[in-house]
Amino acid sequence: MSRKELISEIGLRLDGRRAHELRRIRCKLGVFTQPDGSAYLEQGLTKVLAAVYGPHQVRGNRTKAQHDSAIVNCQFSMAVFSTTDRKKRPRGDRKSTEMSIHLRQALLAAIKVELYPWSQIDVYVEVLHADGGVYPACVNAATLALIDAGIPLKEYVCACTASLANNDVPMVDISHQEEIIGGPTLTVAALPMSGKVVLMEMSQRFHLDHLPKVLDKALQGCKDIKTILDEAVRRHVEDVGSSSGWGNTSEKART
Repeated sequence: MSRKELISEIGLRLDGRRAHELRRIRCKLGVFTQPDGSAYLEQGLTKVLAAVYGPHQVRGNRTKAQHDSAIVNCQFSMAVFSTTDRKKRPRGDRKSTEMSIHLRQALLAAIKVELYPWSQIDVYVEVLHADGGVYPACVNAATLALIDAGIPLKEYVCACTASLANNDVPMVDISHQEEIIGGPTLTVAALPMSGKVVLMEMSQRFHLDHLPKVLDKALQGCKDIKTILDEAVRRHVEDVGSSSGWGNTSEKART
């Protein structure tokens, strides 16, 4: 496999996946007790923590409060040990600000903000380890944290990346190594059930002939991720329910 060939002759990528396969996703809801909602997500080697506070009264300048919807505040940051590149500023730089804005854009498309006028919802995302697909992992973790906080959503909002291998083969969920040696990467945040794209960003320009199939691959990745997240939510609800005794009736009560 040459430097530019991201898929071998037998159809395997650099990490052993096939073109349509996601990296392994592991996630857990309710990892903290202090926030109203929290989640931990691993997507490949990219690891993210998300915490949600609210809805609560608007803090600071209350004149910013909106009479018809909640304010959604998103803050993205990277742990100082999350990357081996010491030249990158993990906090407060332009990239972090852009990521916060893009994260807010994706979450606003899913949160039913009209249910919480004069209120504020804070979403904090911390990247513990970055290995490609950082923004999608943050969106997916934040979605789980919002669900854990009990905040009503129109539907899941999920994000995924896609690119081209060997000039014409679309592949999904791009790792850091593939980002470096491959071509342009397309990042998509979407509402998978309705098929609505809420954010689309390209690292470089795609040829118009290639863009549709790469976009389709990214949207399919969002749908597959939604299935995984939904299963994690169902497991969490079952675990919480069984530990608290929901739906359980003692033998004495039945008799």
